[in-house]
Amino acid sequence: ARFLILDAEAGSGGAWRHGWQSLHLFSPAGYSSLPGWLMPPPAHEGYPTRDDVLDYLARYEERYQLPIKRPIRVESLRRADDGLTVVTDQGNLAARFIVHSAHYVRPEDFAGQSVLVVGGGNSGAQIMAELSQAAHARRVTTDDPLFLPDDVDGRVLFERAVARMKAGPGDVPVGGIGDIVMVPPIKAARERGDLTPVRPFERMTKTGVCWADGTEEAIDAVIWCTGFRPALDHLCELNVIEQDGRVLLDNQRSIKEPSLWLAGYGDWTGAGSATLMGAARTARDLAALLVKKLNVEQ
Repeated sequence: ARFLILDAEAGSGGAWRHGWQSLHLFSPAGYSSLPGWLMPPPAHEGYPTRDDVLDYLARYEERYQLPIKRPIRVESLRRADDGLTVVTDQGNLAARFIVHSAHYVRPEDFAGQSVLVVGGGNSGAQIMAELSQAAHARRVTTDDPLFLPDDVDGRVLFERAVARMKAGPGDVPVGGIGDIVMVPPIKAARERGDLTPVRPFERMTKTGVCWADGTEEAIDAVIWCTGFRPALDHLCELNVIEQDGRVLLDNQRSIKEPSLWLAGYGDWTGAGSATLMGAARTARDLAALLVKKLNVEQ
């Protein structure tokens, strides 16, 4: 089947291009590999870094000569007589099927500042661990974060994710993929006492925040580590977005627009599909569905 990948980025890597400099995987390279070619083990001690992942993704594109055009930003999708019209910043494209596949960088940028890190997951913990050594930083969470045991690494999270993919309704493994992995920087921050959270502020002010007791405090920066919402503005013209900000799907296919298939936005578009491991599985299954559909229609 002929296909084309449109990418708004200037180079390969997707969201990894925008990760902070010290970002690491917290599991071995093989757990984050794409189909056909395992991510090579890093040439240094520890798990793969952001740069290791970017290098792997760039070499993967080259290895399989993937048909990618970039940078091209998709502005909207419109219904056409035979499929959909893809409206981009470089002209329109016709398609029978459409598949869908932040800005902290380093602590030195906040040296000496008063900073709040909001969020109870791994991103918040990792950023807090390094930021607390350069700035006056505090972590804000609604509940006490859940930490994995010290001797458990990210492999357990991937095993849980795989178990969820195979589990039936109501058969959900104990623990969540949001549990914080105790990688060395986080262990060190815990020993320093830097990971103790405070409860959320009531509101933001012109100069900072107002806490629950009415105290106002000047804050230089707030780093939000609260997850992502699906960026679906370009689908507005198709009228397929529900009130919850998602698209109703049947096996990754839009119910309201059968020419539209979604992947990569999170579990609702395929189990674990927002991760490298999950994306590999859901992309493989989706490609098979699309080829089968095209063969039936020909």
